[in-house]
Amino acid sequence: MLHGAGVLRIDHLPPLHGHLRVPSAALLPPLAFAALAVAALPALATRLRFGAALLVAYGAALAWAVLLASSGEGLAWPFTHRQEYLAVLPAVGGDPLGWLASFTERLPAYPTHVRGHPPLPVLVLWVLARVGLPGPLPAALLAVATGCSATVAVALTVRRVAGEEAARRALPYLALTPAAVWIATTMDAFFAGVGAWGVALLVRGGTGGGLPGVLYGAAAGVLLGALPYLSYGLVPYLLVPVVAAVAVRVTRAAVVGCLVGAAAVTAAFAAGGFRWPAGVAATHVEWAADPGAARPYLYFLVANLAVLALLTGPATAAGLAVLTDRAAAVPAVPVGRTVARRVIAVGRTIAGRVVPVGRTVAGPVIPVGRVPNRLGAAAGPVRWPRGGVGALVAAAAVAVLALDVSGVTRGEVERIWVPYAVWISLAATAVPGRRWLAAQAAIGLLLQGLVLSPW
Repeated sequence: MLHGAGVLRIDHLPPLHGHLRVPSAALLPPLAFAALAVAALPALATRLRFGAALLVAYGAALAWAVLLASSGEGLAWPFTHRQEYLAVLPAVGGDPLGWLASFTERLPAYPTHVRGHPPLPVLVLWVLARVGLPGPLPAALLAVATGCSATVAVALTVRRVAGEEAARRALPYLALTPAAVWIATTMDAFFAGVGAWGVALLVRGGTGGGLPGVLYGAAAGVLLGALPYLSYGLVPYLLVPVVAAVAVRVTRAAVVGCLVGAAAVTAAFAAGGFRWPAGVAATHVEWAADPGAARPYLYFLVANLAVLALLTGPATAAGLAVLTDRAAAVPAVPVGRTVARRVIAVGRTIAGRVVPVGRTVAGPVIPVGRVPNRLGAAAGPVRWPRGGVGALVAAAAVAVLALDVSGVTRGEVERIWVPYAVWISLAATAVPGRRWLAAQAAIGLLLQGLVLSPW
């Protein structure tokens, strides 16, 4: 109705930014791969050594993203658009520092994507061209390789925060995410990989003190500090590493190293002549003059979340519903207190609380991650430990809501949500099973087959 009334003049398939198309036989290869992956990935993620499981999941994520993109206009096609970052590389020429210093001043003359972002994405592609890899295809390969590596980084973070079993459960869902439709075709996938590895490095070295903790923290700080210079919309993303750091109780050494690394990024851009607040102000002026700013706020307040639901898939929605219901229904019982005259010890869940692996409560052994029915046989979906994976999902969700409410993301959020979607998709592990994994893959195939997206 809004489109017919002329309110959504630049959105032909709301809430998505694209056009409807008829699926073709080119979808058969990703369809065949999805069937194979749904059948094999859960078992491989469970049985292989963890390192091998990570490699398999990364390979599956790469294959899934590349096959989906190749079934449409091709892997590199979105990077050929005249409004993309590559179009401004001639303006950078051989003087990146001069270009950086004048970035804000010359912003109105640049393509749409450059006007809407800080200068770092262009500089990354400039470096890629300088090392002998110019053009759309290398840019696309960088995006897909880095974006799919978020599968590994997120799983490593989950392993630190909630244990190896939780990380193994997450791997198939991370690999077959519907967001792969945009992971292979947009620089936002690169942003997702950078952010995910920043979080992973922070929690990896955050539990040890001394020089290793400082070095891991500094590396994490450089990656996380780069996020606001990749996209202004990634500032709320920094809530994810904060929550992860609290969950694993990172050491002071790691925190100091992280802050120093992030400060070094800011100092480097300032020395090059780019002031982040001035960039935000200039981009806001450009955004206000763009037709997208005229989109109805209240409609996209809801529509943006609908797009997020498509990116994260039905398994994520079901997992969020299960966890929300249980969080509301189960009363809190302090660790060490008794329930029905049974001691609640540290480790696993029973009636919403935590008991150790292999310990018995009212007779039977409590399987890993299951909720006993009346203190007896396990029943129902997996429940996460408090402060674990659920906290990561909540942090990413809160960050998305902050962006959504701000009103600066009115439509065209398919790519913007990608860095957040990889974390929110962890909710799918609350409803494990091949049927839910198949549903995730089906949404990815439908999005690729039915939607002609500019990315």
